Amino acid sequence: MGATHGAGTVVMADGIKMLEVPLWRSYLAGCILLGIAPCTAMVLVWGYLSRGNDGLTLVMVAINSLTMLLLYGVLGGFLLGVGRLPVPWQALLLSIGIYVALPLVAGYLSRKWIIAVKGETWFKEKFLHVLTPITIIALLITLVLLFSFKGEVIISNPLTILWIAIPLFVQTMLIFWLAYGLARLLKLRYVDAAPAAMIGASNHFEVAIATSTMLFGLSSGAALATVVGVLIEVPVMLMLVKICLKTSHWFQAKELGATAEQATSG
Repeated sequence: MGATHGAGTVVMADGIKMLEVPLWRSYLAGCILLGIAPCTAMVLVWGYLSRGNDGLTLVMVAINSLTMLLLYGVLGGFLLGVGRLPVPWQALLLSIGIYVALPLVAGYLSRKWIIAVKGETWFKEKFLHVLTPITIIALLITLVLLFSFKGEVIISNPLTILWIAIPLFVQTMLIFWLAYGLARLLKLRYVDAAPAAMIGASNHFEVAIATSTMLFGLSSGAALATVVGVLIEVPVMLMLVKICLKTSHWFQAKELGATAEQATSG
C-alpha cells in the first residue's frame, strides 16, 4: 500500500489493490490501450456492410490476432512507460491470454472437431450461416452492457467525453484515409481496399476495456476512455462504410480503365 509505480500509487479499493494515477494520465492510458489494439471482431461486420472481400478480411483478422499475441503487451508496456504510467506486465499478459489466445485456440479446435464430425461442406453451408447472426447479436449485447455500466458517467460528463473523443476520432480518420489512399495509389480492387482501410481504423475494444479495468479499475478514467472509444467507433465506422460505398467508383474507374487499355492494345 502506498507504493509508487511511475506516476501511479497502489491503493486499496473494495478490498482489491488498484493503481491510482492522475486523472489525465488515466485517460491517456485508456487511449493508448485502445489505440494499439487491432480489430479482430467488428471489422467482419464493417467489411460485410461495405461489400468487401470476406476472405481477405478473415486473413487480416488472423494476422491481427497473431500480432496482438506477440506485440500488444510489448507496445502497451512501452507506450505506458513513455507516459510515465505503471506497466503491470502480468495484467497485460492475462488480458491477451483471455481475450485473444483463448478464442483463437477455441476457434481452431472447434473448427477441426466440427469438420471431422459433420464435414467441411456442412460447416461452410450450414454452421457458418447460423453463426454469423449470433456473432452480430453477441457484439450488440456487449455494446449494450458496456454503455449500461458507464451510461450515467457519460451523460453527466459531456465535456470530458468530448475531450476524450476528439483524439480518438482524429486517429480513426487519419488511419482510414491513409490506408484508403494508399490502396487507391496501389490500384487495389475496391473489395480489397475497403476492408483493408476498415481494419486499420477499427480497434479491439474488448481487450482494451478488459486491460484498463484490470489495471486501473472499472471506475477509472482509463476504463471510461476505452468505453468512449466504443461510443464513437460504431457511428464513425458506419460513416466510413457509407464513404466507402459512395467512393467505390474510384477503384472501379481504374479497373475499367485498365481493362479498356488492355482491350485496345490487344
